Amino acid sequence: MFCISTKECQINEAIRDKEIRVILDTGEQLGIMSAKDALKEAQKRELDLVKIAPQATPPVCKIMNYGKYKFDQAKREKENRKNQRIVEIKEIRLSLNIDTHDFETKAKHAERFLKDGNKVKVSIRFRGREMAHPEIGIASMEKFAQRCEEFATVEKAAKLEGRQMLMFLSPKASK
Repeated sequence: MFCISTKECQINEAIRDKEIRVILDTGEQLGIMSAKDALKEAQKRELDLVKIAPQATPPVCKIMNYGKYKFDQAKREKENRKNQRIVEIKEIRLSLNIDTHDFETKAKHAERFLKDGNKVKVSIRFRGREMAHPEIGIASMEKFAQRCEEFATVEKAAKLEGRQMLMFLSPKASK
């Protein structure tokens, strides 16, 4: 039922092909006939002739109620938009010499973000001489991942990129 070539289908008089394959809205095939004959058949049934597969040889047209088809299509699209959810990426910044209370606070924020269904990007920015000790950053990231393991999975492990170490967490699939 999809119009492959364009968003809008060719209907009724807009169909200019010599021969087309005609199908009824019930799925029954009427066979190959000229566009004029198919249009007459559609008018006789008080329905529209709609080209649904223009790339086929010969093109396939369907006799159906085009207004109802467009309404149903819009309704389906609206329902799909209503059901989709956009996942955001929330960022949490740690530092190399973070205190335990600050660490726990950031972990609770990450837990809240993950429970809301968002992904979490955990980052540590290395400044000055801190670049000489990336192993401390990796240890902090692993500790953070262990703290969050009951409600998150590590999507991308901690990796040093320039002066920043990044790790991505995604929420565990809800049961």
